[in-house]
Amino acid sequence: MKRSKKIGLILVCIGLLGQIPFAYHRYQIGKLADRISAMKNSAGAADEGRFKDYPGVLHVHTSLGGHSTATIEDLVKGAQGLAFVVITEHAEPYFDTSAMTLNGVHNGTLFVGGSEVSTKSLDRLLLIPGWADATEWRSMETPDFLAVYQKQKQLAFVAYPEKFTSWDSAFNGVEIFNLNESTKAVNKIRLFFEILWAYHKYPELTLATRFSRPDFNLRKFDEAASKRRVSLIAGSDAHSNIGFFLFGDETGNKILKMKFDEYAMIFRIMKTHVLLDKGAELTRESLLNALRQGRDYVAMDILGDPRGFSFVAGKGVMGDEIKFDEIEPLTVRSPLRSRIVVLRDGKKVSETSDTTEISFKPTECGAYRVEVFLDTLGKPFDQMPWIISNPIYVVP
Repeated sequence: MKRSKKIGLILVCIGLLGQIPFAYHRYQIGKLADRISAMKNSAGAADEGRFKDYPGVLHVHTSLGGHSTATIEDLVKGAQGLAFVVITEHAEPYFDTSAMTLNGVHNGTLFVGGSEVSTKSLDRLLLIPGWADATEWRSMETPDFLAVYQKQKQLAFVAYPEKFTSWDSAFNGVEIFNLNESTKAVNKIRLFFEILWAYHKYPELTLATRFSRPDFNLRKFDEAASKRRVSLIAGSDAHSNIGFFLFGDETGNKILKMKFDEYAMIFRIMKTHVLLDKGAELTRESLLNALRQGRDYVAMDILGDPRGFSFVAGKGVMGDEIKFDEIEPLTVRSPLRSRIVVLRDGKKVSETSDTTEISFKPTECGAYRVEVFLDTLGKPFDQMPWIISNPIYVVP
């Protein structure tokens, strides 16, 4: 055999051997999917108690903002089954993207036009609803910008906490998880081969198995919550613009196209669940009020239906302030058997495994929140929470 053929054969063998880890990971994802399916089949009917659970997504982009190739029609189709979608196009100097985008109820989903802005401090904020004058005022430092914006009694959430600097400013909440940024953090070569092996059958799990707990974001949120009431949300940061096409053009006329971050798939991975009193209608105003109060939690829905999750203290619920001498035990209920961790100002104070309900009596004031883990699914979900709640505040 010629030397060149030997070298070629060796390279082919090395290439094939190099695929073994990715083939095995594909096998593991298949087994994970089976465990998730079995867990869903064993779950009982969700009891939402006094609230109705509205799952939705925040931090979404379309072609209107210039950072996506997807249309409004693509978004409406991808949002099917969601209760709400908050679109946060980048603010533009010559037109109001929040007014030009989709607002109101379409195909059963409530759409709210928001804005994503950068301040002079280089901080990024999600404004809900959007603000036509955002570009006029964004030359201000973050604290001054927020003072002007919040005179309108609207909401401003910290986006990209790892890049945020103005932690003493008066924001309303923190985007503790960003799917787009988390995907970018995955090793690109590894992700490429995992996509080749598993993405066609398990697209959501191919991405979800590479996510990790957002330690820094949660630490910054807990620091803020230890001082005042703030709310946490998850951001999809969905653009629906990763992929390729062989024939066509950039105006949407494409043949033989493949897209790896379609809205529907991204939206299935993680949602923000807003809780409204039963009988209350989901409107822009009721949605904003619930987010302002912290009546929401974040969940990786792809792992299991979280509806029925609750975190209460007597009649007190997430977002409430309760005086220490009036506090009743904190009660957590999970619709699936799980490991439930209670944290005070970010530090673990209680942990119970393989349960659907716990009760914990606080002995100190602080911001108490909950993380729920599905350990039976294995890595990384013994470290990456299935559910992250907003706090209940125990005050003097």
